[in-house]
Amino acid sequence: MNDLTNARFCEYTELISRKLSEINEMLHSAGGEGIVSERCADAVWWSLSSGGKRIRPILAMEFCRVCGGLPENAVDAAAAVEMIHTYSLIHDDLPCMDDDDYRRGRLSCHKKFGEAFGLLAGDTLLTHAFGAAANSRCLSDGQKAEIISKLAEYAGIGGMIGGQVLDLSFENGGCDSVSSLLKMYSKKTGAMLKCACEVGCISANADKEKRSAACEYAENLGIAFQITDDILDVTQTTEALGKPAGSDEKQHKTTFVSLNGLDDARAAAAEYTEKALKALEAFDDNDFLVDLTRHLLNRKN
Repeated sequence: MNDLTNARFCEYTELISRKLSEINEMLHSAGGEGIVSERCADAVWWSLSSGGKRIRPILAMEFCRVCGGLPENAVDAAAAVEMIHTYSLIHDDLPCMDDDDYRRGRLSCHKKFGEAFGLLAGDTLLTHAFGAAANSRCLSDGQKAEIISKLAEYAGIGGMIGGQVLDLSFENGGCDSVSSLLKMYSKKTGAMLKCACEVGCISANADKEKRSAACEYAENLGIAFQITDDILDVTQTTEALGKPAGSDEKQHKTTFVSLNGLDDARAAAAEYTEKALKALEAFDDNDFLVDLTRHLLNRKN
């Protein structure tokens, strides 16, 4: 990414980090003095503060900006999206799901705090995400209501959770077609990317055309992002990824790579990235989004 893109990326990351820190303080104070509530809040912060790309909240703030709004007006909704994303990662790592011991280069939440607190930390994040959106001081009541509705829609059974259900059903050779796999990717990964882009548009009162273009962008970005994850799982080390490499094969998961091979996977990731970039032509001053999208295709973790 160029210097201008890096500067804006850092600005957004700082904004979202401050907001998440405020949420952490609220979680600690809301639970009182009990050791149980403190431990749960610590488990939440372990996962929220573990880094990550912050792609979803950054997209929310940037789509607000390119639709004519102030990025900071979307920060509460952006934080809500990041909280839901983080909860999904905590639950993904649980023994009943992917059973991963590491996330972002350190112990996963349930390995650090125990399985029960991993479960409860995820539940806490999901619950408080709706509160973060509802309590925004930058948005109208109508905007908040619509954002809450989108959070529920994209995080629920028709979106991210539905994608997880499909993912589980595809284990041990349960998926034998690219079309079924892409449907799963669209839900599991694409849904919360769509949510991020849409809540950014809503925060700026964008018109239907802009919102439609944002969804088209996110749909293609989500598929490119997940195919790239498939590639990285077989080409990078555990140290580079910050989580176990080769886990898809160990868990007998169907991926784009296992169905089509590395060369076709790389070509498909590039193709869907180009489709995402095409959708960005609906927005003026889109240089940051263009650079970010290309960067995601070429990432190493």
